[in-house]
Amino acid sequence: MKKISLVIFTAYSMFAFGQKVSDYKYISLPLHFETFKEDFGLADMLIKTLKSKNYTIVPYDKLQWPSEAQANPCSVLMADVVNDSGLLRNKVLLQFRDCNNKVISSTKGSSNIKEFKEGFQDALKQTFVSVSPSSPVVQSTADASTINNTTSSVTETRETEISGSASSDNNAVKFSNGKVDVMKVQLDNNQFILVNSNSSSPYATFKTTTKADVFRVKLQNGEATLGYYENGNIVIEMPKANGEYGKEIFVKK
Repeated sequence: MKKISLVIFTAYSMFAFGQKVSDYKYISLPLHFETFKEDFGLADMLIKTLKSKNYTIVPYDKLQWPSEAQANPCSVLMADVVNDSGLLRNKVLLQFRDCNNKVISSTKGSSNIKEFKEGFQDALKQTFVSVSPSSPVVQSTADASTINNTTSSVTETRETEISGSASSDNNAVKFSNGKVDVMKVQLDNNQFILVNSNSSSPYATFKTTTKADVFRVKLQNGEATLGYYENGNIVIEMPKANGEYGKEIFVKK
């Protein structure tokens, strides 16, 4: 239970201090995507989609940024498309980094289309579902060390409360997939986590979508996927090495 409490506190800290793509107004792209030999129309495709989600695209050259962005560089998020292709599929990673060069979002897309341009565009299109519309918050110019100090100061006031929540029958429910036993812990109305007592981080983090009982899921390894309720069970669509997905079903114990 002590380890579970630590995991839950870690999750709370991430939600309290971590940033989401939708927290930003400004997004900048590199002059070219370094892992691609050519653009394949990916930059235009990404820019068009981000603008449709109310993001403001700023030039790579910081001297050309709006005065608001120049005054606070941490209000600008850096987007990148990474070539993650295998032998049989065109694959991409859509990544967003903050002003400390920390990846705050990384989503994989995969396509069966063999032609490079059509295949990469198809794969990139799949990642767009993970990008929520812009809903900016004030970005701090503080670096990671400042955030860590703030996190430490909160520990004393939050640890007892969170530990108590983990032991509440109404807040923690046991599930199992036959191999791994986890506790489902509801953090608030919009998010919950599955906690493996043998791990120091959440097995999976679930956040609500606009569709009832369907969730955006971030796995322990950082991969993003989908999850949903099915007949009272929790189902995660687990990514496979070949780009396909399998169902991992957690049954309530």
